[in-house]
Amino acid sequence: MKIARTACQSVCLAILCAGAAAAQEKPVFLSYYADEDQEPSADPNSTFWKDLPGVAISHSVLGQEMQQFRAEVRSRWTKDNVYFLFAGKYEKLTLKPDPDLVNETFRLWERDCFEVYLGADFEHTDRYREFQMSPQGEFLDLDIDSTRPRPGYNGENLWNSGMKVKARIDESMKIWYGEMKIPIASVDARQAKEGNEMRINLYRQDGVNPNRDFLAWQVTGVWNPHHPEKFGTLRLVKK
Repeated sequence: MKIARTACQSVCLAILCAGAAAAQEKPVFLSYYADEDQEPSADPNSTFWKDLPGVAISHSVLGQEMQQFRAEVRSRWTKDNVYFLFAGKYEKLTLKPDPDLVNETFRLWERDCFEVYLGADFEHTDRYREFQMSPQGEFLDLDIDSTRPRPGYNGENLWNSGMKVKARIDESMKIWYGEMKIPIASVDARQAKEGNEMRINLYRQDGVNPNRDFLAWQVTGVWNPHHPEKFGTLRLVKK
């Protein structure tokens, strides 16, 4: 009886441990390999992007579903770059009247934008990069340490990733598209290869205060995107 009881306890413990491990697994966003780099097109029907699966941004950072602002995101990678293609429905675009498409735009997050938070340091998880773009093709990249007060306001914009973007607005369908091309070396010191993983979250901002909507792929639960413990996983794969 004692042996049977001990065996039963061991099985139960193994089940509990497996359940705990499963609960700790992060949602995975797959990035698909491409043989060659390309200039961003923001075209989901191009041969580079067509028919690739992705993930959806459809909930507020606070948790409620917001299908009216749903955005779909796809990703690809090469030996040198990682790409993200966003496609988001909109009701009304909130844009700067004088967009600068050459130099980065500080505080781009105060109007409509898509955002990628991406990090490859699994030891110092508060360190990651932030990439933003607008429906007009403005861009911003930031070197973030989320332990600092007010991340984004401490000169993080002085860092330069070398990212490229392309935006496109389909007024007839009320969808705006945004594509980012990000040098992998600006985020990850490793050579890009199948199986590599990075930490990631995706955000969308729509409108201006006091009527601004803020959505996330992985909900943070607060009106603040800088919660790396909520990030999911970007995994580099081949088809």
